Amino acid sequence: MSPERSTMRPTGTMTAEAAALRHYLDAQRASALAILEGLTDEQLRTAVVPSGWTPLGLVKHLGYAERYWFQTVFGGTASEVPWPGDDENLMTSAHPVAEVFAFYREQCERANDLLATTPLDAKPARGHGNDPDGEVADLRGIALHMIEETARHLGHLDTARELLDGRTGLGPR
Repeated sequence: MSPERSTMRPTGTMTAEAAALRHYLDAQRASALAILEGLTDEQLRTAVVPSGWTPLGLVKHLGYAERYWFQTVFGGTASEVPWPGDDENLMTSAHPVAEVFAFYREQCERANDLLATTPLDAKPARGHGNDPDGEVADLRGIALHMIEETARHLGHLDTARELLDGRTGLGPR
C-alpha cells in the first residue's frame, strides 16, 4: 500500500488505537506526496531556502526516518537501502525520482505492517540517544514521533512548493 489516507479499521491483531495512529500517520504521508505531485524532476531537485535541502531530498529523509525508527530502533535491524554509501543526512538527492518515492513508500509499508501486527506497548530493541524523556519507549511513542516528524516537514514542503510554482493548499490535510 502506498501512503494514502487510510480508513483503517481494527483487525483481529490491530487495536483501535493502532488503527487510529496508522490513520493519522498515513494522512501525513499522503499529504507529503500530494504536496509534491506535479512538480518536475528539476523542481524536485531545486533548493529554495538557504540551508540547501530540496523537496526530493526531504522525501528521501522521510524514508530514512521511517526506516530508522521502525526498523533500526524498534526492530533492531534495518533493510538495505537501494543506494549503498548514500549520505542519509544529506537533504538532497541525485537518485532517480521514482526510486526515492518508491523507497519512501516501501518504508511506510514496512512500518504499517509492524503497526498492524505488534502491540503498541512493545519495547524497542534499541534506544535513541536524543530521547532523554523516554518519549519513544514503545511502539506507540515511535508512531507518535513519526506523525510529528512527518507533519513538521509538511510545512517545509508547503513552503518549497509555494516558492517553486506559487501553489498552496495542496494535499488532503
